[in-house]
Amino acid sequence: MTLIKSISGIRGTIGGTAGNGLTPVDIVKFTAAYGTWVVKHTGIKKIVLGRDARISGAMVNNLVIGTLQGLGIDVIDLGLSTTPTVEIAVPMEQAGGGIILTASHNPKQWNALKLLNQHGEFISDSDGKEVLEIAEAAAFDFAGVNDLGKVTTDDTYLQKHIDAILALPLVDREAIKNANFKIAIDCVNSTGGIFVPALLKALGVEKVYELYCTPDGEFPHNPEPLPENLKDIAKEVQDKNADLGIVVDPDVDRLCFVSEDGTMFGEEYTLVAVADYILKNTPGNTVSNLSSTRALRDVTEKLGGQYNAAAVGEVNVVNQMKATNAIIGGEGNGGIIYPELHYGRDALVGIALFLTHLAKFGKSVSLLRASYPGYHISKNKITLTEEMDIDALLAKVQEKYKAEQISTIDGLKIDFENEWVHLRRSNTEPIIRIYSEAQNETVAENLAAKIISDIKEILKLN
Repeated sequence: MTLIKSISGIRGTIGGTAGNGLTPVDIVKFTAAYGTWVVKHTGIKKIVLGRDARISGAMVNNLVIGTLQGLGIDVIDLGLSTTPTVEIAVPMEQAGGGIILTASHNPKQWNALKLLNQHGEFISDSDGKEVLEIAEAAAFDFAGVNDLGKVTTDDTYLQKHIDAILALPLVDREAIKNANFKIAIDCVNSTGGIFVPALLKALGVEKVYELYCTPDGEFPHNPEPLPENLKDIAKEVQDKNADLGIVVDPDVDRLCFVSEDGTMFGEEYTLVAVADYILKNTPGNTVSNLSSTRALRDVTEKLGGQYNAAAVGEVNVVNQMKATNAIIGGEGNGGIIYPELHYGRDALVGIALFLTHLAKFGKSVSLLRASYPGYHISKNKITLTEEMDIDALLAKVQEKYKAEQISTIDGLKIDFENEWVHLRRSNTEPIIRIYSEAQNETVAENLAAKIISDIKEILKLN
């Protein structure tokens, strides 16, 4: 059983003993701590709540609602929703914060509490630490019977989210409708199965082939939208002669595409394509995290903008975007952050912008992909053991490659002339992620293999 407390929220596997998994005891403790933090910092006794469709969602939802009520906090319950929808709802409701119950791309045994501030953005690292301190000290004071919070169910935010997307100047519904796209979608049997078809209909797309759109939490494959998990949607695109495939993760903040020939557009290139469209219409700066493709930098500089890199984690990217006045940003895992709508990864706005771009491009998805700089990222990982000293390990790798360009903003990134490798501890799983990028697959894979070999040698010597 696993319980991870990080910048990405409180995440764990369901079951087990308290403190060793996301048990009811842990859910109540961390919800109470967060609710206490919200009231302390905002004075607002109102929190927005939404969840993805995973099996444990209803159970966790009930515990969270009861705990917040017990603190005297009113709850606006959006029910089955998406992470970006809750992010939009928090400021619209003038709430003190928001909680999304989702473990994002993790398998079905996982769930999590993703925590938002009153702006609908993820709480900062320092705020997160304060929440954890409140939890560990059990420093919460529950309300008396006459002061319990009230619960309001609100199912209007699907339409409000879609309306906000349609109102964006760079979303061209007529261009999308006139393109007469045929689109296959894979929503991994979570809330994307509700939201993505509704959005496509609103955008004027009439031919949609739905794959895994029943929001019952029974994920038909590993829900992380990586190529090895997307064989069914690739086949569906080809079988239906569709123009493209669209894939989202369980909480609809990650987005990737499948080309008309069944090949992967590449989740790294989701942000590249959307940024290309945005920058051609509104010149400006961009941001992605250190583990994202160099292609965004290339596209940004070609169009006269400035590119900056941030540490991995949505809140880090958002902070860097604000600091550099970036007009588009995100992460190479298919996360689009478009401040014109809100400061959060949003697959729904990504879909609308990408389809507008494709409609105006007037050619196939594969030709659009071919128009961008060609890089290949190799994504690997090493499972952590309790005795591993990660900081010492990274320090030894850094020493070995000290002649190269080094960044320690987030783990260790080594920039070579034409390639890079990034090693960092995951915020969401007990692993070290090892990402490498080069101009062809073989070089990227060989670079990753070399670094992994170095790590194994270092561990052997220890």
